[in-house]
Amino acid sequence: MRVRTRSTAIIGTVCLIASLALTAASADEPSAARQASKVTLKNVATAQSPTAGVAGPGGKLWIAERPGTVRTLDSKGLSKPVLDISAETTTDGERGLLGIAFDRKFAHFYISFTNLEGTSTVDEFAVRNGKIQPQTRRTVITQTQPYPNHNGGDIKIGPDGYLYIALGDGGSGGDPHGNGQNLDTLLGKLLRIDPRGGKPYAIPPDNPFVNDPKAKDEIWAYGLRNPWRFSFDAGTGDLFIGDVGQNDWEEVDWAPASSKGGENYGWGQMEGTHPFRGGTEPANHVPPVHEYDRANFACSVIGGYVYRGKAIPSLKGQYVFSDYCDGTVRSLQMKNGKVTAVNDLGANGGEVISFAQAGNGELYVLAIGGSVFRIDPA
Repeated sequence: MRVRTRSTAIIGTVCLIASLALTAASADEPSAARQASKVTLKNVATAQSPTAGVAGPGGKLWIAERPGTVRTLDSKGLSKPVLDISAETTTDGERGLLGIAFDRKFAHFYISFTNLEGTSTVDEFAVRNGKIQPQTRRTVITQTQPYPNHNGGDIKIGPDGYLYIALGDGGSGGDPHGNGQNLDTLLGKLLRIDPRGGKPYAIPPDNPFVNDPKAKDEIWAYGLRNPWRFSFDAGTGDLFIGDVGQNDWEEVDWAPASSKGGENYGWGQMEGTHPFRGGTEPANHVPPVHEYDRANFACSVIGGYVYRGKAIPSLKGQYVFSDYCDGTVRSLQMKNGKVTAVNDLGANGGEVISFAQAGNGELYVLAIGGSVFRIDPA
């Protein structure tokens, strides 16, 4: 295993808050008619600009709030902050506390945030008896950001136990530095590292570019504009990425659990399946499994999760997602890597900014205004 002895770079992904609100449009449904309503959104708590959630110890759902706090959610509601880094971050642009994750044993907790200089940062804490140990805090990786947008920050522990980090193209508009297709930068990428394998982290030996001197070893996939939210299917291990588009097309990317990495999702030559500003489609372009335009009040895809709960049997195995401006909760049905149906689930969460998956597989919708909804059967 190759070990990194200094912080290199990381994070970034989608549009957030004000930058998200451009024009708007409902997802088109090219392969299926809309289904009747079958879910409802139950408001279970109100947080302060919630941006992410993760299943934690003791059956609680941990919720990240953009100004820099983390709270836990149980049947009694939201707790007082169990972590507060509000003095270390800012909500300017698309910045703030943007992602949280636990390792599989709940022994370590990871936060993804932008510091006061705008640098994307991932820190680690030890966890004992379900509680964060502040004195164990250490920085795993950092990435200087050239602009205050597309900082992203979603992080997940994959089925393989490694830490995955979604990183936007660096911001501004139209990928002015060509980061999406440049393998010599971590911007515009999905990274894969071993945070416990070295100081401050190690490179998994089977990462796709470890033998390429012209590419960063941390890269797992590239050609991403602003992958604000990504997830792994808890049932199959498949990867889903909601990558926010520039002006015209929103996309959902997919990779099977058997993937060896190295996928090129096309940005900034492609926006979805369409050449971007006269771009040329890369020979190794992996097109999205689903895309939609901005015809009816959509603006930014918000990636979610494949439903693996028990409360709504008819939804099992479907990928649930939304759009920041449109707010409609939708799902994709897939077979053999192809979308077979796009369903309107008949519920609207307003300015949806993220999803969270509880330990029991049930899903929650987070709205930037503060609402935390549980997806229940209609």
